Amino acid sequence: MSVRKKFRELLAAPGLTLMPGAYDALSARIIEAQGFEAMIAGSYAAIGSMLAQPDSGQCNMRDYADHYARICAAVDIPVYVDGDTGFGGVNNARQMVRAFEAAGVAGFFVSDQTFPNRCGYLPGKQVIPAAEMVQKLKAAVDARRDRDLLIIARTDAIAPEGFEPALARAAAYHEAGADVTFVEAPTSLEQMAEIPRRLPWPQILNIVMGGRTPELPNAKVKELGFAGVIYANVALQAAVLGMQAALGELKRQGHMGDAAKLVVDFSERQRLVMKHEYDALERKYADKS
Repeated sequence: MSVRKKFRELLAAPGLTLMPGAYDALSARIIEAQGFEAMIAGSYAAIGSMLAQPDSGQCNMRDYADHYARICAAVDIPVYVDGDTGFGGVNNARQMVRAFEAAGVAGFFVSDQTFPNRCGYLPGKQVIPAAEMVQKLKAAVDARRDRDLLIIARTDAIAPEGFEPALARAAAYHEAGADVTFVEAPTSLEQMAEIPRRLPWPQILNIVMGGRTPELPNAKVKELGFAGVIYANVALQAAVLGMQAALGELKRQGHMGDAAKLVVDFSERQRLVMKHEYDALERKYADKS
């Protein structure tokens, strides 16, 4: 089964798909090794890891396509990615779909924010007219070659317009051809419950540690009716904490000593980068003469 078919099946199934976020190929490999069935690669983690900057639309479509291609190549599970605002108008959205499809993604979401896009939990967001977003989605649907490529429409309208307009936008985006919708940043349990009840097709919930949406146990999120929940930045934030701890000890002591327990050992690093498989390939193709 292709990763795209698998992703469609996961979000259509009665259960809840838990998707942590990868910020590079190695973090993606670790997510897969921990037993997750799918993952997200988002723009906040991408820009944070590639540029050490906040997510304010600094990367272009080709930057993202290359970044996502490396992540997809590292794992065998579905990778769902951030399509920003579609990077412009309908023709830009078409180009994005073709580039992301070639990169191997299982699905992507497009936001109805104005350009430059910013993280959904940052202040100052604005949204384009719903009709303009509908045009982009129709262009994206027409552009995909693989019908299993999942198109997800995200609305950021709660903050600038309110909860009811956000739901109306999500409904219009589904009618335009989006397979799944994603109402960003609900601020209460009541709003979270209303989303799947009022929008009876697969819905994605985004949890940001320290963000506006309450974190609930997975059983409760499933009970509310969501198809998937994403923790787009948990790997990046965990990595930052781990690096700060290990490097802080190295700076303080001048050597690692007992603090070596803060880093994985060399053999684990070799396992994660599949050193034994590359050694086997070298032996296989070695000149036996």
